[in-house]
Amino acid sequence: DLLQDGFGKHPFYYCLVAEVENKKQTERSCTVGYAMYNFNYDPRIGKLLYLKDFYIMELYRGKCICYQSHSFNIIQTALETNCSCMQFLVLISNKPSVEYYIRCGASNLSTEEGWHLFRFNKETLLRMAAE
Repeated sequence: DLLQDGFGKHPFYYCLVAEVENKKQTERSCTVGYAMYNFNYDPRIGKLLYLKDFYIMELYRGKCICYQSHSFNIIQTALETNCSCMQFLVLISNKPSVEYYIRCGASNLSTEEGWHLFRFNKETLLRMAAE
């Protein structure tokens, strides 16, 4: 499903890969991270980029990989596709990331707008559809 959903005729998600040049000229570049995202639409704010998964190897965190690599620039992707914003989830227990994103200027919608995130799992959807 992962290949079909991301690389099929109608992709449900997109992926960017972060690479750094290997210091040894004989070797190819090294993959150090990735970002998976999709586009969503909110009638109140318009098109948005939803960052679903984001990972940078610990050795490369804080080294501005997101800004230096044109092919991995998720911020530029949001701007080039005319998105009104970029949204993402962060675990409440991941305090360093929460603090980092707030320092960067992100709005914490949980506290600022009072939103709760809900999910119906597949079993619940099937039960509800059968009722």
